[in-house]
Amino acid sequence: MERSGGAQEMSVSQPQSGRGVPCLRCRGTCTGFEPHSWRKICKSCKCSQEDHCLSSDAEDDRKIGRLLADSKYATLTARVKGGDGVRIYKRNRMIITNPIVSRKDPTFDTITYEWAPPGLTQKLAMQYMELIPKEMQPVAGTDGAHYRRRQLLRQLPVHDHDPSQCRGLDEGELKLMEDFVKKYKAEALGVGEVALPGHTGNAKEEGKAAEKPPETTNGALESTRAVGLYRCETCKQAVPEDCPVVYADRAGYARLWHPACFVCCRCAEPLVDLIYFWKSGAAWCGRHYCESLRPRCAGCDEIIFSEEYQRAEGMAWHKKHFTCLECETPLCSKAFSLDQGSLRCAACSRSQRL
Repeated sequence: MERSGGAQEMSVSQPQSGRGVPCLRCRGTCTGFEPHSWRKICKSCKCSQEDHCLSSDAEDDRKIGRLLADSKYATLTARVKGGDGVRIYKRNRMIITNPIVSRKDPTFDTITYEWAPPGLTQKLAMQYMELIPKEMQPVAGTDGAHYRRRQLLRQLPVHDHDPSQCRGLDEGELKLMEDFVKKYKAEALGVGEVALPGHTGNAKEEGKAAEKPPETTNGALESTRAVGLYRCETCKQAVPEDCPVVYADRAGYARLWHPACFVCCRCAEPLVDLIYFWKSGAAWCGRHYCESLRPRCAGCDEIIFSEEYQRAEGMAWHKKHFTCLECETPLCSKAFSLDQGSLRCAACSRSQRL
């Protein structure tokens, strides 16, 4: 097994174009991505940017590097040479090479995982992958790799942590966002670690047990093998001693999860690359953590830091973005329809029904 962080492949000056990239949702019906001036959607098919998978590995690594920088997880990033202090994500790839036995010359079957938990032996890393649904395993060139990339865009939108990616922030809003990001990096942001039950952090190298679960009512710890000393925080099922689990240091090492159970408490989607935000005794994805603290504009998808904004049917918009999806007519104090989050003026709503 070979491993690679991929840092040497990073270029800090790659602009995101994406124009013409096909839509994974519309398939053949979309003519290709046509960027909107301020919405995070395709003008052609109205699908989101993540449905077009616009980013590259290098761009994703740069975005996640920006998120983890200036946090206690900065060790998972590397400084780019000549990049003016820019840090990128040291994404751990895993390359498995298996010989194919045949009568002819020996050949090899190579499988590349676009991401794998760092610091594990080949056996433990493969055990972890086998506990993830096959369609979500990030094998290069498969639907699982596309799924991971879409989840990076969906769960960890760059405009939630990088003010330079937001449009039209005034000086006061910029300061609020910078404080918001600094606070959640210090208090909520986390990256899960994979280990066997009872062995986490330095204990993986030193062979020391981690925090043990609470004692039972009679004051005696139950037998690990007989009754199940370790239980998954989500499904509450017992975890075998030889089964890799996920720990979240923000939660304390008495809690652990099956790999497939380490999900966002709001959307129930697996937490991409084990990146989580801890709040109210639960793990959240970045998108829903931010939305639990501040409103998100349904028009531009950015967090709202202004005091005044528009609300309708439990959703929020920047006032300047409360416009018709089709014709861009401002809709404040005007009749509108709202269908599955899509805001339309009366005229365009009638046209849609014809």
